[in-house]
Amino acid sequence: EAGGSRRQVLGQVGGMTFAPRFSADGSRAVFSATSGNGTNVYVTNVDGSGRAQLTNTASIDTAPSFSPDGGRIVFESDRAGSQQLYIMGAGGGEARRISFGEGRYATPVWSPRGDLIAFTKIVGGRFHIGVMNVDGGNERLLTGSYIDEGPSWAPNGRVLMFFRETPGEDGGPSIYSVDITGRNLRRVPTTGFASDPSWSALLS
Repeated sequence: EAGGSRRQVLGQVGGMTFAPRFSADGSRAVFSATSGNGTNVYVTNVDGSGRAQLTNTASIDTAPSFSPDGGRIVFESDRAGSQQLYIMGAGGGEARRISFGEGRYATPVWSPRGDLIAFTKIVGGRFHIGVMNVDGGNERLLTGSYIDEGPSWAPNGRVLMFFRETPGEDGGPSIYSVDITGRNLRRVPTTGFASDPSWSALLS
């Protein structure tokens, strides 16, 4: 629980586990774990039951994110030789590659409306925050900097937060927001360096 009064181990798979994300209804979690020579995607119910391995490769499959309806998962994998984005059913099975542009793609996050996927793109020595349609079409880069990473969707599905680092002694990470049009890029005030933002659902 958020207050720390109750904790639940979601499952142990033997290797290092990381990159967890909950489904929109809060009933399941998807995450990555090292296993053998690879890193694979797993899913579990939040009570720790029903754990299943969804990918089984010698590649690095990580950063999974559920679609809003919980029926599909987008994730990044280097199975094609470089970091690219793939979609598969929430029960596993064949994964379909959706990123085909120049460079590498990472940290995909499905929008709350289900219409877009946000991502980090690394190309030409620069990092970008971008969005694309679920089928991979209409890719748009919204930002570009020394390091821009970790997109997180606003509940309305039309604004993203991310963190940016700049070179130099004052170049620690800061939080920024940007519209999906690429407009209204703004730094979010924080009391110190900040990174890896996560936008909550609307609070009642």
